[in-house]
Amino acid sequence: MAQIAPVWLDRDATISKVVEWIGRAADAGCGLVVFAEALIPGYPFWIEHTDGAKFNSLPQKVMHAYYLEQAVQVEAGHLDPICSIAADRGIAVMVGIIERPEDRGGHSVYCSRVHIGKDGIIASVHRKLCPTHEERLSWAPGDGHGLQVHPVGPFRVGGLNCQENMMPLSRAALYAQGEDLHVALWPGNVRNTEGTTRFLALEGRSFVLAVCSLLRRSDVPLDSPMAAMLETCPEVLANGGSCIAGPDGTWMVEPVVDQENLIVATLDHSLVLQERQIMDLAGHYARPDVTRLIVDRRRQSLATFADDLA
Repeated sequence: MAQIAPVWLDRDATISKVVEWIGRAADAGCGLVVFAEALIPGYPFWIEHTDGAKFNSLPQKVMHAYYLEQAVQVEAGHLDPICSIAADRGIAVMVGIIERPEDRGGHSVYCSRVHIGKDGIIASVHRKLCPTHEERLSWAPGDGHGLQVHPVGPFRVGGLNCQENMMPLSRAALYAQGEDLHVALWPGNVRNTEGTTRFLALEGRSFVLAVCSLLRRSDVPLDSPMAAMLETCPEVLANGGSCIAGPDGTWMVEPVVDQENLIVATLDHSLVLQERQIMDLAGHYARPDVTRLIVDRRRQSLATFADDLA
């Protein structure tokens, strides 16, 4: 887990920093490295500190436009440097981005989780289903297309963004696919991870990696319109809190706060198999004859054009 601060609101500089930390993880012998929610180019902390709900506010519109200009367009190849180092070093990567997708017109952004395989190929892009509270003033709601798990070594790895981890049916969609290593991406703050990580591990009988970022007042660029938030924001906006729980719900790594750090752990897949004797939510501890989940994984779009169907 790479617990780092973004070069806030600078897409390309943050991608360069992510590439550097992927290299560090590869040097440490890791097969998977994960990064926080919305890391590229950063979480919209200004909303709660600048009267973000004020309707038709010119300052808010200017800040929103600035954010969109720094967002990630996967189709444009913005993530190519990350894909390249993943392939070169043979390491899988999961990273949180603010995505500005062409398939939704290119003028709205989504909080997306990207899984890149060790072959450097983007395996899936999951758009957060329900932005939380003030996030709805910036991010659009996603769809189920990215509710997928992917093999990494002996594990099947899935992940969800922030409070999406508290949505039982979203978790169930991943359990049904055999997920046994769950990545919970958070923007940062130990209050989010210390009470949830062990529960998620105990419920799923999986390893759970909770990965966070950092942000301090000194990270806010003075030449951006978001500098207005400096009048009211605290010294620390995100203090980390990355941690790891084992499939029995016990801590492997307790929350790490207030520091950039590469947190390295070796996960023993046999511990998952041991705990699944007690509970396997997709297998012997499921009753599909009584309750079943239907998951629509079609990528949602406003229109279907007849010439696309020819």
